[in-house]
Amino acid sequence: MIETAFHSDELPVVDRFEWWRDLTARTLTPTVITSEHEDDFRAGLRLLDLGATQASVLSYPSLRSRRTPALVRRSDPELYHLFLTLRGGQTISQGGRDASVGAGDLLLYDSSHPTDAQVFPEDGGAVEGIIVNMSRAAFPLPAAKVDRLLATSLPGGSGMGMLLSQFLIHLAAEAAAMRPQDAVRLGTVVLDLVTAFLAQHLDAADTVPPERRQQALMVAIHSFVERNLGDPELSPASVAAAHHISVRYLYRLYQGQGTTIADGIRRSRLRRIHRDLADPRLDGRSISSIAARWGFPEPTSFSRAFKTLYGITPRDHRDTTRLPGRSPCVECQRPCTACQQPREHVQHDVLGYRPR
Repeated sequence: MIETAFHSDELPVVDRFEWWRDLTARTLTPTVITSEHEDDFRAGLRLLDLGATQASVLSYPSLRSRRTPALVRRSDPELYHLFLTLRGGQTISQGGRDASVGAGDLLLYDSSHPTDAQVFPEDGGAVEGIIVNMSRAAFPLPAAKVDRLLATSLPGGSGMGMLLSQFLIHLAAEAAAMRPQDAVRLGTVVLDLVTAFLAQHLDAADTVPPERRQQALMVAIHSFVERNLGDPELSPASVAAAHHISVRYLYRLYQGQGTTIADGIRRSRLRRIHRDLADPRLDGRSISSIAARWGFPEPTSFSRAFKTLYGITPRDHRDTTRLPGRSPCVECQRPCTACQQPREHVQHDVLGYRPR
């Protein structure tokens, strides 16, 4: 696991608010926090250890957080913070700029300038979000350029913003299944996506190191493939066209990962079919219709490909998963004995490309 979870419910009511101030000072940045909920402060934080990059999943009530000039002078970890709002809203002032964000928006700020932020729920519930902490010194883009985006609302619903947001949400959801040895790789992917996202808004793509642009492109390609697995027209040519690259360059990218685009599409389709065949809710659908739904219209070639990957026929896999006493598969979370590499399935989906 790469996740450590904290929740105020584990403490006496009178200790919760002080605990939250101490926890966020240690895991994020020291600030002065006030809240109308200090008497019974209910909050939670899941810390994801990604090596040099850290991410936290937060849930808390309305509050005000101020990083004063005195706190900046006393201790500055020199971090960039990128906050993805999942629920609720936030206003922030930093460096002479003011921004307001809501669910789905991204917000960049740092630890090196005084900050005044207020967060508020929109439906009477908690504010929820994911925050990524990155070293200013190690960030690939020039600080003078990145600082132009501080306290600026950045859209997370389209383009690179949507890709970054979806990756962070998926990472938060799957963190419990990740292994410690995956942490650095995951942190690198997050940093690459953040770099590409901010460079796009700065019109500074040329300043991004080539290897980071390439890894961000691989995540974008993988996301496109996963969204279009049911399209019978999905092919190396359509993938290349959607990303404005040549088919030859697409093959070269996958070659660097030790596989091919065609093999990647085939394996992803088979994983979806494997999952659906294990789902009792789909018992009314024939095996051939499930296969066709995921891009295998020809039953014979599908059965052969499925058995080659899983070592069992589609029919036997479906029947086996209905037997009592089978433990849940990591991939499909249903009884399964056919999945030969469940950990690998999860890692591929979250990483966005095959680990080297």
